Amino acid sequence: MRTRPTLTWSNPGPSLPRTSTLTEVVPIVERGGVLVLSGAGLSTESGIPDYRGEGGSLRKHTPMTYEEFTTSEAGRQRYWARSHVGWRTIARAHPNAGHHAVARLSSKLRGVITQNVDGLHQAAGSADVVELHGGLDRVICLGCGLLSPRIDLDRRLREANPDFHATTDEINPDGDVFLPEETVRGFRVVPCEACGGVLKPDVVFFGENVPRPRVEQCYSLVDGARSLLVLGSSLTVMSGLRFVRRAATAGIPVVIINRGETRGDAHASLRVDLPLGKTLSELAEIVVGEQW
Repeated sequence: MRTRPTLTWSNPGPSLPRTSTLTEVVPIVERGGVLVLSGAGLSTESGIPDYRGEGGSLRKHTPMTYEEFTTSEAGRQRYWARSHVGWRTIARAHPNAGHHAVARLSSKLRGVITQNVDGLHQAAGSADVVELHGGLDRVICLGCGLLSPRIDLDRRLREANPDFHATTDEINPDGDVFLPEETVRGFRVVPCEACGGVLKPDVVFFGENVPRPRVEQCYSLVDGARSLLVLGSSLTVMSGLRFVRRAATAGIPVVIINRGETRGDAHASLRVDLPLGKTLSELAEIVVGEQW
């Protein structure tokens, strides 16, 4: 059964007052010990659409679920055909001003937890990044557990499908795209070179659990932080919301910079409704001064 990922939530109480200035954010970041939790909204300025924002991809397209990928050969064929096209767009994407600003603020950060799988934080120079949902630049075998570079799989898929030349502008944050069924029919999926098993991108699909050790690592980062700064996430699903709740329960200030309401607003100390790239660049300029 294909389940449709959560699109919205019901706000149980009054909206958190929002601000359009950085006045209250600056002293929180200047104190240091800031843990960043980033979502798909941070990468939209790099040409990668988000899931749930205005025009978000979930309104038009249901992503692959873990259940379908692991139980349906046709589902895997469809996914790999579409992801073969979409991954190239993700791989060509460049960090935007927001990613670079986070890297510039590194001396004030305890770490970065990202819900994104595009690798743009690391490409901008951020260290100590925890990829909560994995990374599209790696592939894992569900049989033997072997990890391999996505670029190697891309080469093998091109060799196995020399006449496959699909293109599309409709891409999702997980690298999946929309292609007509007749286009993906006949696409050849390649197995693990080590054991012949099923290959899967090293990302957490909808309906799949984040590995427990990774969750515990994130909880540890939250527990040692002086503040939590949420960037570009609607916090619709529990995967990221649980860290906001933990911080709030511990009395750790939660600041959310996002366009529009989030599911975590009730737990936040402050919500800033401004464009991320320009806003984070201004914040970095005020706090650390020097250009990256």
